[in-house]
Amino acid sequence: MRPSGRAPDQMRPVSLEVGVNKYAEGSCLARFGDTQVLCMASVEDRVPMWLKGTGLGWVTGEYGMLPRATEERTDREAARGRQGGRTQEIQRLIGRSLRAVTDRKALGEFQIRIDCDVLQADGGTRTAAITGGYVALHLACQRMKDLGLLKRLPFTDQVAAVSCGLYKEIPVLDLDYAEDSAARADANFVLTGAGAIVELQGTAEQSAFAEEEFQAMLRLARKGIGELVLAQRRALDLK
Repeated sequence: MRPSGRAPDQMRPVSLEVGVNKYAEGSCLARFGDTQVLCMASVEDRVPMWLKGTGLGWVTGEYGMLPRATEERTDREAARGRQGGRTQEIQRLIGRSLRAVTDRKALGEFQIRIDCDVLQADGGTRTAAITGGYVALHLACQRMKDLGLLKRLPFTDQVAAVSCGLYKEIPVLDLDYAEDSAARADANFVLTGAGAIVELQGTAEQSAFAEEEFQAMLRLARKGIGELVLAQRRALDLK
């Protein structure tokens, strides 16, 4: 039995609420159960120096956790004077994931920054950030198209992410913190809407896991991603 009472292949309740910030070109509040991540897209009429004159755009991610996103308060990283390794890893993952489905030539020489701020953490903050980040990015590009800055939406597919793990030797989908902290192994899966693999991150926390167990987690991830892609389409009012 999972601590939440969910079936092994059951996601937490997922909500993708759009238009939650009136200033950002695109915004989405992603809720995976008790995990809440605010994703905001900002369009800049410039690209990094190394892309100038190439005709290619850029999408990058930034990630942060508010002090009381967790049970005990943590200091802001700005107060420490530097970002931690985990933060840097996650924001690079967000950027890679979103760029994987972005036609950067169609985007042109614009940069879109996706800020992902964790309001409340209960496991799966990076997967919620990627899933909500795509919605915010799509909204920003739609606004650019409406303003005549883009000829078409610069997407080759959707992208979403979900976690899976081995909890009490059973493969389970969408781990919350209680499961993640006790799992024998856990993995994050980033897939496109068509099911192509963008990135896999798997770790044995207690003991090594077998290929068959990994395949079982991948099957669960594909089910979860399918549900998330539909949730994204509903949030964006796509046919």
